[in-house]
Amino acid sequence: MASRLGPASLVQSAAIARRYYLDGRSKVDIAEEFGLNRFKVARLLDHARESGLIRIEIGHPGVVDVDLSTRLQETFGLTRAVVVDTGDDNPETLRTQVGQVAADVLAEITGQDDVLGVAWARSVGAMAKTLPRLPGVSVVQLTGAIALPGSGDSSFDIVRDVARAAGGPAYVYYAPIVLPNAAAARSLREQSDIARAFDQVPLVTKAVVGLGRCVPGGSTLYDALSERDHTELRELGVCAEVCGVFLTATGEPVQAELTERVIAIGAQDLRAIPDVMVVAYGTAKLPAARAALRSGLVNGFVTHATFAKALLDES
Repeated sequence: MASRLGPASLVQSAAIARRYYLDGRSKVDIAEEFGLNRFKVARLLDHARESGLIRIEIGHPGVVDVDLSTRLQETFGLTRAVVVDTGDDNPETLRTQVGQVAADVLAEITGQDDVLGVAWARSVGAMAKTLPRLPGVSVVQLTGAIALPGSGDSSFDIVRDVARAAGGPAYVYYAPIVLPNAAAARSLREQSDIARAFDQVPLVTKAVVGLGRCVPGGSTLYDALSERDHTELRELGVCAEVCGVFLTATGEPVQAELTERVIAIGAQDLRAIPDVMVVAYGTAKLPAARAALRSGLVNGFVTHATFAKALLDES
């Protein structure tokens, strides 16, 4: 089917696919290089996969450490834990490799009766890019998006990537994760796409979320907030953020003024999902991981050996 492309389009599509899948370039960077808009780049990538021009094969970038995985699972009472020995603690490498392992895990545990919930996070985005074919299940967006400099990916891109692998309906919406005031957030939640997605949340059986530590550089959501918000969170003892839910160091969900301005599911919604898997990397987030594990909101964990060892050493 790839031969239906004209020679120039074939070469261009192949070059764009190489930039995105092999070089790790963002859609925005690729669009600038080729003189296209980001949506055209996204369509070319979709066509390249659908036509067979490119094929993605998931390999194990590291060895799963069975002993560490078992110890992590038993120590924290998790339904599952998977720890990969990456051999490299570079953040970009960790995100890619842990994301690939998370993709394998999600593919393994997802059945045809599941409904998947997906939260915006860089680690979840890395997982979404390498997700193999799933049963035809629905995919629901759980949070709004955060614009990152130099990145063309948003929560919509992540959910779309997961939905493409799943082959089922996708409940997605365009919205920022934080609004300037509660009234604006309430109004936005009433819009049809967002309301339709949130109506699906009670049906979600499995969710994949990231992990943020509420310090500068520790969470994309935290970094997007104002200094006034930072002050409020500090005064409330907030340590971590999971799927837009703020947690203290002891794992207690916090209801703040900021909470009313966040476009995301709440702590009760997250707790009601039977299977919530965190994809985490980078030992700077250890305090956030401890808070998330104490919260009872998550029961699955995918991470790397350095992270797991540090968690276990402090338990």
